[in-house]
Amino acid sequence: MMHSSWWLNALLLVPMIGVALVLLVRRRPGASYVMGVGVAVVEMILSVVVAWMYNPNVAQSGRTGIDFASRHVLSAPLGLAYDVSLDGISLLMVLLTSLTLLLALMGARDKRREPALISWLLILTTASMGSFLAHDLLLFFLFFELTLVPSYFLISQWGGAERVRAALKFFIYTFVGSVPLLVGILFLGFKNQHYVRGALDFSYTTLSGVTLSHTASVVLFCAFGFAFAVKSPIWPFHTWSPITYAEAPTAGSIEMSALLAKLGSYGLVRFAIGLFPLALNDMRPIVMTLAVIGILYGSAMACVTGDLKRVIAYSSLAQMGFIILGAMTGSQIAMIGAVLLMFNHGVITIGFFLMVSFIEKRRKVNTIKDLRGLQASAPVLAALFTVVVLASIGLPGLSGFVSEYLILLGTFATHAWWSVIGAFGVVGAAVYWLWVYQRVFHGKADAKNLAVADANSKERWVLVPVVALILVLGVFPRPVIDKITPSITNLIVHTTNGGASK
Repeated sequence: MMHSSWWLNALLLVPMIGVALVLLVRRRPGASYVMGVGVAVVEMILSVVVAWMYNPNVAQSGRTGIDFASRHVLSAPLGLAYDVSLDGISLLMVLLTSLTLLLALMGARDKRREPALISWLLILTTASMGSFLAHDLLLFFLFFELTLVPSYFLISQWGGAERVRAALKFFIYTFVGSVPLLVGILFLGFKNQHYVRGALDFSYTTLSGVTLSHTASVVLFCAFGFAFAVKSPIWPFHTWSPITYAEAPTAGSIEMSALLAKLGSYGLVRFAIGLFPLALNDMRPIVMTLAVIGILYGSAMACVTGDLKRVIAYSSLAQMGFIILGAMTGSQIAMIGAVLLMFNHGVITIGFFLMVSFIEKRRKVNTIKDLRGLQASAPVLAALFTVVVLASIGLPGLSGFVSEYLILLGTFATHAWWSVIGAFGVVGAAVYWLWVYQRVFHGKADAKNLAVADANSKERWVLVPVVALILVLGVFPRPVIDKITPSITNLIVHTTNGGASK
């Protein structure tokens, strides 16, 4: 039996209720922050409970592999429906969404117009959560686009010196990229309506059975894939990300790198691959080539970048390349690694941005040339940074290794050359992250760097979940893999059989 949909409704409603509560107490100093953190804690508890209750056997036996499903038709003639569900793929994204909100609020507090900032973060959480839970394509598009609004205001109102330019570039890129997605969704809906001569229906289950020609499948895959490639981003659609990550406030950078980027890879796995299996043979070599170029290009740019936030941006570009590579192989092992890396990379980037913000708060700069020898004055911060760096470069025993190993192993079994080339990205990550660590934390510190205070108790506790997840998922990832494997298996079987398309 599927679990009650009440849990999914609560995940979507709690942040919006939080917005109302934050605005009600906005005139009391500090009350908005307390309320926001409280709402984030409730959302985190709900997510953990849902993850604990999730039954992978339901996902394994069901045709669509879902649990906690709920569908209510709002307007049959217009094809509008509230249709949400949860499976093993979206489960990790739900957990990541809640964790990102909680750590962004606790570790990256910004007291400038705090009630408005927290409200936008909560709205962004609902939009992201809705995107991961939507089983209806039109509903997914509405949530997918809604993420642009709070993201734009977070960047433009609380960002750095070039915040207006960064916000505008981010909005234009992602908004234009979504136009083909909407056209593709509408085409599928009307195609299905004409085929069955019934009401408009944008349900994933329904549209996955639409009969498509090979040419139509390729064109629609390109339409969907373009939107998701821009959002991820993957090379060469990434040019908005370095300036956006650098100029956004810390909470905004955390949300975009850890969470919003996963909307693109999730959309590719869930919709582009799931709906258009006939296009995969033609598109797989192209997308995988873009992925490995992104891995190498991101690594190369991270080596020559002098800004810590931009290093994280280019590192994320390389990691998204790994995710797309694993997702497109058609290998079960690689796809499991790709979904796991979505979560692990999100956790790792949260840690990076939080520690860079701690450094920036103390030194007022985040340029590598101005930072040297911080290990002498901030040994705990250096130790925590080391753990996250080692996870990012894929050290065995840490979470990054498990994800990348599964991706490269699965890819090698089906597309050996792409796996060999992608493996150079692991070497590249070791080069640029260890070089960054050496320049920032080693060497002789000047007077300003010697005066940098070490991580305080609050900062250490904020980073505890990041370090704990890196260690636990590196040593004992089996329970998580068991949760997501049945859903991946269903998707592989569906695409291998060509779906219902002809």
